[in-house]
Amino acid sequence: MSSTFSGDEFAPFVGFLGAACALVFSCMGAAYGTARSALGIAHMGVMRPELVMKSVVPVVMAGVLAIYGLIVAVIVTTGINPMAKPYYLFDGYAHLTAGLACGLSSLAAGMAIGIVGDAGVRANAQQPKLYVSMILILIFAEALALYGLIIGIMLSGKVGQSRAG
Repeated sequence: MSSTFSGDEFAPFVGFLGAACALVFSCMGAAYGTARSALGIAHMGVMRPELVMKSVVPVVMAGVLAIYGLIVAVIVTTGINPMAKPYYLFDGYAHLTAGLACGLSSLAAGMAIGIVGDAGVRANAQQPKLYVSMILILIFAEALALYGLIIGIMLSGKVGQSRAG
């Protein structure tokens, strides 16, 4: 290791693991939500093809989850530069928890969006009055991931506060 390195040598691995967790888990949530909702759209499209474009909302909302993970992953990776400033285990664990908070909340939201999207678009095909209710439930499911994004950004802001300097 170079003599210009400062901080804990293991800390960047933990920090980059946080970036990976944010992106991987949020993409898993987005993929599940997209696939499950698209399955419902395909089944609904057989009965009511005119409602297909109106029923794409769950797929779009699921896709936003991956963007949340990307945002946190970029914030985390830009905060890791142990050659420029010391990077300690506290910083690595702050980045790891930021990635896990965003990634796992996006995974949970993706599962909720997929299930609600599947059942919601099928129900909307039979009773159009259910559309607004489906959208509201999807918004509340998306809010779960938004909470994780906010906490992830807050945790990333704690980096560099472990030692007075």
